[in-house]
Amino acid sequence: MLARLSHDGLLRFQGATYRAAIGRTGISTSKVEGDNATPSGILLLRRVYYRADRVARPRAAVPTEPVAETDGWCDDASSKLYNRAISLPNDAHHEALWRRDNLYDVIGVLGWNDTPVVRGRGSAIFLHVASKDYAPTEGCIALALADVVKVLAGGLTGIEVPPT
Repeated sequence: MLARLSHDGLLRFQGATYRAAIGRTGISTSKVEGDNATPSGILLLRRVYYRADRVARPRAAVPTEPVAETDGWCDDASSKLYNRAISLPNDAHHEALWRRDNLYDVIGVLGWNDTPVVRGRGSAIFLHVASKDYAPTEGCIALALADVVKVLAGGLTGIEVPPT
């Protein structure tokens, strides 16, 4: 089942509305790496990672696995590994999925620029845990931890992000 995200940071799913943080520069129909925008389109949920040392395994409609200290995501547009899960250490620029803060305690990998991958079109678009103040993201969609767990358990298969 698809959720729908509005430009004002509200995610609607199964009759409920959740507060969401979105990209610092809003929603974009022409997403590029580093623009801090959330891409518009249908972002299908591909996989869920979670911090097994902090949270219980979330129920989800897609494969779910614990994240390890060596897990990362390549955001280096010059790398052949661009917009893919990688093992750390790695010389390519990347995001570490094992973080000190709680933002990646549950991570839903959203299908953006992955079939096929186009270098520079944007990477690492996730559904993840929002900061306490719902600060803007670098392009991801973020909800409170309880809300991430609830929408995943509700059978979320993707998020529709209409253009603004």
